[in-house]
Amino acid sequence: MRDIRHFVNGEAVAGTSGRFGDVFNPNSGEVQARVALAAAGELDAAVQAAVKAQHRWSAVNPQRRARVMFEFKRLVEANMNTLAELLSSEHGKVIADSKGDIQRGLEVIEFACGVPHVLKGEYTEGAGPGIDVYSMRQPLGVVAGITPFNFPAMIPMWMFGVAIAVGNTFILKPSEKDPSVPVRLAELFMEAGAAAGLDVTGVLNVVHGDKAAVDAILTHPDIKAVSFVGSSDIAQYVYATGTAHGKRIQAMGGAKNHGVILPDADMDQTVKDLVGAAFGSAGERCMALPVAVPVGKKTADELRERLLVEIETLKVGVSTDAAAQYGPVVSAQHRAKIADYIRIGQEEGAELVVDGRDFALQGYEKGFFIGPTLFDHVKPGMKTYQEEIFGPVLQLVRAETFEEAVALPSQHQYGNGVAIFTRNGRAAREFAARVNVGMVGINVPIPVPVAYHTFGGWKRSAFGDTNQHGMEGVKFFTKVKTVTARWPEGVSEDSAFVIPTMK
Repeated sequence: MRDIRHFVNGEAVAGTSGRFGDVFNPNSGEVQARVALAAAGELDAAVQAAVKAQHRWSAVNPQRRARVMFEFKRLVEANMNTLAELLSSEHGKVIADSKGDIQRGLEVIEFACGVPHVLKGEYTEGAGPGIDVYSMRQPLGVVAGITPFNFPAMIPMWMFGVAIAVGNTFILKPSEKDPSVPVRLAELFMEAGAAAGLDVTGVLNVVHGDKAAVDAILTHPDIKAVSFVGSSDIAQYVYATGTAHGKRIQAMGGAKNHGVILPDADMDQTVKDLVGAAFGSAGERCMALPVAVPVGKKTADELRERLLVEIETLKVGVSTDAAAQYGPVVSAQHRAKIADYIRIGQEEGAELVVDGRDFALQGYEKGFFIGPTLFDHVKPGMKTYQEEIFGPVLQLVRAETFEEAVALPSQHQYGNGVAIFTRNGRAAREFAARVNVGMVGINVPIPVPVAYHTFGGWKRSAFGDTNQHGMEGVKFFTKVKTVTARWPEGVSEDSAFVIPTMK
């Protein structure tokens, strides 16, 4: 049995808690490894390594830190195939999707390569008589990231890429379901530092664990900020607990993204976009599109018929099958949860048009597969509409008017992403301005912003005031210091007892 260890202070470290978690191959259902689950003491050892490294790392000038990020990017690209295969073997997504997972993370690393520019402060000469004012951005110290199973490469790189580039050291607590790729990324980061002629020992540490490790991160006095992605209930807990212990927190939660289809939409393209966004990665994406909102009966009926035809062409297969559109879900427990939501949807009165619960792949009957599922006539009051299913389940919620279509995502508890499909520029512009959701796509089904913009939802999809990556990420992982300087001219002035003003 392969053991997956922590990665602390530049080397693999065996767990000492005596607790382990099983790591499955979702394609076969077999246990392929076990991962050590850290206790608070093990987390503290990683933090102390990061504390020691941070003073040295923050003293490295931004241009040299950027060289490490450039080299890290090169190494990840050189190892793309093996990283994608490793990712797929533990997560279940197909190889092409795993490469996309890695590539979207690398785009943030590319942004981090420009850290000398983004760290430039502001300067005002002559703000007052002989007085100059300038600001500088400085790192927080030791920071941490708690990441989910669904993007084991992208989301860690979203976090640690920016955090490390601006001068912090980092503790990564990845999902215990698919922990191998985060460890491999940390190893490559070590190689990047050596190639760039810098000691990065202790700069990026990986500590595996469950709630015990999470709580240790949230309460550790030397960790100054925590970035989290996961379910909304846990995000709210992370935000409340972390802020209560004086930490800066960004906690991204769940989603129920809607796609609004107006009667003038390019239906051929829209159907393909919906199917890819709803069923890609087996629906295990916070930016998946599980709710389609066709406007008008004619639009809804046409959409339903075309979706049925497209769904018939989908191929579900093992992760290594190049012809498969998506693979298994991550665990047997998650598969059972999705199947239970499908049962609940039927009991609530929605029409189950396509049922994926009985899907089985010959030769892989113990794998965690579930077929594409389609519901029609879903109503806003239904539990299956209100909650995040996080599986290959697409729900049709019919709207009579444009106003009703805008209201559905706007009034939902989640506000992560939304899309509108139309040829009408005025309608798209109005929708984008009015809808109460953080990220909007116009004829773009998965509106994840590019790396130099920022990622973040609204309502119960995000807790905290700062988004991930881009300049928002830089702001989250730095603090601003403002200096007001005067150089005396040799003539002493009298004491001043009123607040200074710039006359």
